[in-house]
Amino acid sequence: MTMMVEWRNGHHELTPGSTLLVAFPGVGNIGKVALESIRCESSTVEVARLHPVGLPPLAELDEDGLLAPPHLSLCRTITRPGCSVLTLRGTAQPNEPSTQSSMARELMAFFEQQSIEQLLVLTGMVDQPDRKALFAVTSSASHRIELEASGVDVRRDEPRSGAIGVAALLASMGPLYGIHSACIIASSVGSSGDVLASQRMLEHLNRWFDFGFDLPSDGSFWLKERLEAMAPAHREDLVKEMTASHDAFYM
Repeated sequence: MTMMVEWRNGHHELTPGSTLLVAFPGVGNIGKVALESIRCESSTVEVARLHPVGLPPLAELDEDGLLAPPHLSLCRTITRPGCSVLTLRGTAQPNEPSTQSSMARELMAFFEQQSIEQLLVLTGMVDQPDRKALFAVTSSASHRIELEASGVDVRRDEPRSGAIGVAALLASMGPLYGIHSACIIASSVGSSGDVLASQRMLEHLNRWFDFGFDLPSDGSFWLKERLEAMAPAHREDLVKEMTASHDAFYM
């Protein structure tokens, strides 16, 4: 299986030595919401669409009203002069474990080819409501030492049950490709949209890595406002629409 790369907006490669933030739907959608908030910055531009094999066969309309095949969107956001961060958003992942592994290897090979230096996977972990933990787990001892030296809370005993899925594979496979990879985990009760946990994640990313994200003091209101802006004003029942007897079709 070979992943196709569709470069966008005049880009043909990534800047060597970049940091890449990755998020897929998961516990509380914490990483996904945090990443979408970063992408709301006006300086964000889509640099590529990645088309790995194994994504659910759902073609959707993009921002230009064009039917786009299933893909992962890779964007670049300038956070301040001379500083930028890459973000990779996955709206879905393969269902089969073997296909998840193949997709993770294809992505890591591409990141290696593009000389990505650091890969941070943003995710959530189900925990007690009164626990507001946020920490990192690394895939190499040398990277762990570097992060601890810079003030990052790196754990050695969590998550106790491990992690599964494409996000977990990406966070753990860095040493195989010469990339510093880690998972940034925020605890959550597991609600569908834990906005406050996403806010905490962005604040910690700023503190630990000095990304320069523009975070107003009233962060929770800001994130909720951005979530409402991202949500469609009218939610259509697409399943009903596609299965209606007068108009049904399968693509």
